[in-house]
Amino acid sequence: MPKPVAFAKHKSGLQYLWLALVLVVLDQVTKLYVIDNFMLFESIEVMPYLNFTYVHNYGAAFSFLSDQGGWQRWLFTFFAIAVSIVLLVWLRRNPVSLWRQNLSFALILSGALGNVIDRIQYGYVIDFIDVYVDDWHWPAFNVADMAITIGAILMLLEAFFEPDQSKQEEHA
Repeated sequence: MPKPVAFAKHKSGLQYLWLALVLVVLDQVTKLYVIDNFMLFESIEVMPYLNFTYVHNYGAAFSFLSDQGGWQRWLFTFFAIAVSIVLLVWLRRNPVSLWRQNLSFALILSGALGNVIDRIQYGYVIDFIDVYVDDWHWPAFNVADMAITIGAILMLLEAFFEPDQSKQEEHA
């Protein structure tokens, strides 16, 4: 009688998917709140240097390519889905002990999925966090954008400042 196939002999980085799911839900809930409670371009002051301002982003980060007529929607959707698949595969292959890398992948994955949901559902990304100083405003962003940014920063910090975890595991 054949032996059953063991799909996971080690605990993988997929254990971080709970964080990605929580952040996707948080991102979508905040966006629904903005849709339900704000008119497009409406802005309210939350505190000095921070407004909630409802805008549509047809482009990528910082509204890159937002005025290109619509083709960019599908390019960015395809790109986000491709990145999400790569991150899922990487999480599956990573041991759970590579927690810094798994954390950054989960954050980036959640942001990519949060924004791709918007692109598919609405044709644009809903942004609403407006950070400013005097008359200078940072481009509006959302929870998904924060997750991507934090994940990318953590990935860079790990790459440049942390000891090579794979070598540490070989010696353990």
